[in-house]
Amino acid sequence: MKHPSFPRHSNRLTRQVALALAGLSLSTGLSLGVATTADAFSWRDLLRGGIRIVQGVQLSNMSPKQEMELGSQINAQLLRSELKLYDDDPELLAYINDIGQRLAEESDRPELDYTFQVVDSDQINAYATVGGYTYITTGLLKLARNEAEVAGVIGHEIGHIEGKHLITQMSREAWRAGLMSAAGVDRNRAVQIGVELAVRRPRSRDNEYDSDLRGLRIMREAGYAESGMVSFMEKLASKGGAPPTFLSTHPHGSDRVAALERNLNAEIVGEEGLDESYYSKQISVLGPREAAEQADES
Repeated sequence: MKHPSFPRHSNRLTRQVALALAGLSLSTGLSLGVATTADAFSWRDLLRGGIRIVQGVQLSNMSPKQEMELGSQINAQLLRSELKLYDDDPELLAYINDIGQRLAEESDRPELDYTFQVVDSDQINAYATVGGYTYITTGLLKLARNEAEVAGVIGHEIGHIEGKHLITQMSREAWRAGLMSAAGVDRNRAVQIGVELAVRRPRSRDNEYDSDLRGLRIMREAGYAESGMVSFMEKLASKGGAPPTFLSTHPHGSDRVAALERNLNAEIVGEEGLDESYYSKQISVLGPREAAEQADES
């Protein structure tokens, strides 16, 4: 009996499909494109050899190295499009970095390489992304009365990194937008989400309370006066008119002051970082603090 014949290209197609499926089952960090309306995958695409391979970021289980790499990419994008760093005085930058590194040593995530940067802006604000990247504005530095108040802000931001708050928020946003696949989120899209969430959307109420308490613990273990975090939060919460930028993205100021006061450690009354004259000297290059306060109140 004569066996039926098949087109020669059929064998090649079969091999393509087999290799594609084998590669799919054995690969790690790669996957078929996510099946969304804008970016759909079908078996017809596979049979035609139209396989779309995407390198993804697994937000839920990143290693510290992967998190720091993502943080570096988010940082690069922030500096290109959102933030301008202050770089006029290396001694001031070294001073802020020393405060940050002292606090970071007491974090529950010492495996990260923490990066502390000063943003050239009159806004009163601070940010944290992922992988140890933290930002504080010159406006906030000028408003603070002493080093302990600055340490309270930085400790709070380290608390966000320690609690992986932005990572959780990024994951939820990716799921909501239909961007998550078996391989995670496309890296470029993950960076875009991270930038958007870092500078324009507030953390949740629970995240803020959690970071306050983490920051308070970090301050205490680093030897700083815990009262610095409370006094700075009181200052922000008591200002009239529109709230400072820091409170507009970190809401519930008066409630948070009360929560902080309830969690002060009465047995450890630290005084480290309360010397106002010393702090004024360290940030004198930024100009008088009184001018910053008057501008903020107007």
